[in-house]
Amino acid sequence: MNRPQSRGGQRRRQQGRIGERFPHPCRRTGCCGRKSGKGFYVYQEGVKDRSINNGMDKILQKFKLAAKPEVSSDEDIQMRLVSRFVNEAVLTLQEGILSNPVEGDMGAVFGLGFPPCLGGPFRYADFYGAQQLVDRMRKYESAYGSQFTPCPLLLDHAKDSSKKFHK
Repeated sequence: MNRPQSRGGQRRRQQGRIGERFPHPCRRTGCCGRKSGKGFYVYQEGVKDRSINNGMDKILQKFKLAAKPEVSSDEDIQMRLVSRFVNEAVLTLQEGILSNPVEGDMGAVFGLGFPPCLGGPFRYADFYGAQQLVDRMRKYESAYGSQFTPCPLLLDHAKDSSKKFHK
């Protein structure tokens, strides 16, 4: 069965090719985790307690981003996580990877660890409101870029408040 690829799948394939041309800093320094004996921790054979690898600080400093105060409240941090999760779930429905929202909610809660109290990404979108979710994502998009761009199906639900993923 031929299934359409999600944007995430395309990104992962592109990152793989980029990784071949531009080796990841951890690989360049030999910090490949347990198999190389060091990563975030220093691993020693036969020793269960592992010490922190201080050499990782230098690598991590290269990727450190300054927090943007206008989108760094506790609620904003939670919403940045949840909104991207919901957006990707809606995108999988849009692309035909999921046949209905119930599949996505069950898979997300039981398989991916989406908070059960929120009911799954589609139930959450219905409860929170697609328009409010899109508004939040636009705010984060202006601060952090295209990874917060809402997918077309979510935008469609935002335009018409009578549209719900769960009837």
